[in-house]
Amino acid sequence: MFAVIRTGGKQYKVAKDDVISVEKLLGEPGDTVELGDVLMIGEDGKAPTVGTPLIEKAAVFAEVVNQAKGDKIIVFKKQRRQGYRRKRGHRQDLTYLKVLEVSPTGTKPKAAAKKAAPKKADADNTAKPAAKKAAAAPAAKDDAPAKEKAAPKKKAAPKKEAAADTKPAAKKPAAKKKAPAKKA
Repeated sequence: MFAVIRTGGKQYKVAKDDVISVEKLLGEPGDTVELGDVLMIGEDGKAPTVGTPLIEKAAVFAEVVNQAKGDKIIVFKKQRRQGYRRKRGHRQDLTYLKVLEVSPTGTKPKAAAKKAAPKKADADNTAKPAAKKAAAAPAAKDDAPAKEKAAPKKKAAPKKEAAADTKPAAKKPAAKKKAPAKKA
């Protein structure tokens, strides 16, 4: 299933798992964004549904992958023989989106809800193993031989002394150019 959406004054044809770059949208990487301006929805083997101008209740859900700036565009203006020249640069703020689902009814994807829940569970699980490691760490240190405990120290590099008494290299005198021979 594909859809034609409108955002930032432009139209994009998108399908599931597509990554597109659009003008800046609010959101941090990992956030889910709903794009509600759906102009057309189509499937393989079926006639597309075209909105007038939008399809009601249809939505495209996408995940913010990255916030970045686009390539630099040079804007150069000139009027010949008038001494008028202006050079300006511009970098557009962009948002990279990964399309999660094209929904003709506007229902949110279930996968996005599942992704949010494990993050909280992972945070709890990471705290427990860290506590276990901290409890086990002192016992491991006592068993280790003394030589392994002490890390070898790096020797500091000797500081370079100021070369005040050294003379700068003498410059070679420039070779004299010979005058061209006169033709007789």
